[in-house]
Amino acid sequence: MKRIGLLTSGGDCQALNAAMRGVVKGLSRNLDELEVYGFLNGYKGLIYGDYRLLSSGDFSGLLTKGGTILGSSRQPFKKMRIPDEKGLDKVEAMKQTYHKLNLSCIVILGGNGTQKTANLLREEGLNVIHLPKTIDNDIYGTDVTFGFQSAINIATDAIDCIHTTAASHNRVFIVEVMGHKVGWLTLYAGIAGGADIILLPEIPYDVDKVIRAINKRTKAGKGFTILAVAEGAISQKDAKLSKKEYKEKVAKRKYPSVSYELAAQIMEATGVEVRVTVPGHTQRGGSPCPYDRILCTRLGSAAAKAILDEDYGYMIAMVNGKTKRIPLEQVAGKLKTVDPDCQMIQEAKRIGISFGV
Repeated sequence: MKRIGLLTSGGDCQALNAAMRGVVKGLSRNLDELEVYGFLNGYKGLIYGDYRLLSSGDFSGLLTKGGTILGSSRQPFKKMRIPDEKGLDKVEAMKQTYHKLNLSCIVILGGNGTQKTANLLREEGLNVIHLPKTIDNDIYGTDVTFGFQSAINIATDAIDCIHTTAASHNRVFIVEVMGHKVGWLTLYAGIAGGADIILLPEIPYDVDKVIRAINKRTKAGKGFTILAVAEGAISQKDAKLSKKEYKEKVAKRKYPSVSYELAAQIMEATGVEVRVTVPGHTQRGGSPCPYDRILCTRLGSAAAKAILDEDYGYMIAMVNGKTKRIPLEQVAGKLKTVDPDCQMIQEAKRIGISFGV
């Protein structure tokens, strides 16, 4: 008898259900006896013993269903060793729940913070498999995370829709794309959507050069300019501040985000109308795109194979088009960022896209 736990933690995305479906189908078709326990609302379910026994029917129709049937929550890794408000040791509680159910393994789907806690549980002796989920595509050790391509499609569609109204009114439009620490989503959506300026957290921008790029388009007879701006984009001036100083500035900033601050600076310098569009959580929503459905099916099946092999402590990654088991201790805590000198950036610059530098 194999008893498997499933847990989705952190921000949701379109393909969590598809990944869980891949795991369960890969196991159920190769085992005579299987029990699957779903922990509700992320690590909270594992901590407080909030779970339910899932049947094969629970996974029917999940390939195209966005979100997560188990629910999710954010449980910061840095607080995992801190007892809760009632003094409960969260790590010990998770271990007790795991052993109480006599689990063979727990499959944890999530991003960087989720992965760090998964590795912590591995260090505590639990059998763990991690599946890399995030629309940010910032998990180290895998070429792509599930949710990324679906989010690209939505963010690109937002930029596509802005093109017609921007051209109609001869305005500057800023589309703020998700991504606090990394700019993969903004980079891909910006290029796919034909943005004229792309601003990423990894490439601090010079506001004067952003304005110069806008003025250059205007002089060339282009009536509008579209900027794809990551929510974590930062100016060169702010990048020189210490983390503490920058946090203090953000706390006092009268603008809701960097995009609105940038919009005000552009209007003041050029006199043109600037509008900000924030697709926000729509980038996490809806059905997974075909690419993510295939990716999750493959990652889920590969996770099932690792469980059948009783080979635990890995993230199931996609590397050069093939699924691969990557030891959690090699990747946990590492962030995959955009290289400012990468080929993709150079190619984008070659066709005239400005990165504000």
